[in-house]
Order: sequence, then structure tokens, then C-alpha cells
Amino acid sequence: MRVVGVKVLKDKLSEYLRAAAAGETILVTDRDRVIAEIVKPGAGRPETGKDARWEEMIRTGVVTPAKSPRSGPPPRLPGIMTFDELMKELDADRADS
Repeated sequence: MRVVGVKVLKDKLSEYLRAAAAGETILVTDRDRVIAEIVKPGAGRPETGKDARWEEMIRTGVVTPAKSPRSGPPPRLPGIMTFDELMKELDADRADS
């Protein structure tokens, strides 16, 4: 276990993060008082920041995960009109202006 002050931590952050990733615990102090602890992420932690944000949104109820994951793309819905019909309608709308 290492103990490091805030100022030294800021100067050598990469070094201490590598040590924490290797399994070492880093205690961060401010005026000889421990204010934080840097440790290697535990098992079950998300591998990426994107995964962590997703898990946070699920935890706070912003999103609800699917009950049964779907395989493949969603089904195609029938179109309202063809592309050519859409372009003709657009041209007609522009002509009216």
C-alpha cells in the first residue's frame, strides 16, 4: 500500500494509476488526512466507460434493458410510399411556393 499526497499524485498520476491497475492500493492524502483510495476495479465492474454509463442509466431507471435479447435486426415495417412517389410529392410542394 502506498500513501501519496494530492500534489505528488497530480504530478505522477499515470505512475500511480499503473500501480493500482497492477493490484496495489494507493491512499491519497491532503494535509496528512486520507481523502481517497485508488484500487484496482473489482470483479463484475464494467470494462469500459461506455459500459459504466449504461449500467448507471439502468440503475437510475433512465433505461430499462430488454427482457429477452433479440437476434438480428428489427423487422422491416411496410413503407408509406415509394421513393419516386415521395420525390414527386416534394416537387409538387415546392412548386406551390
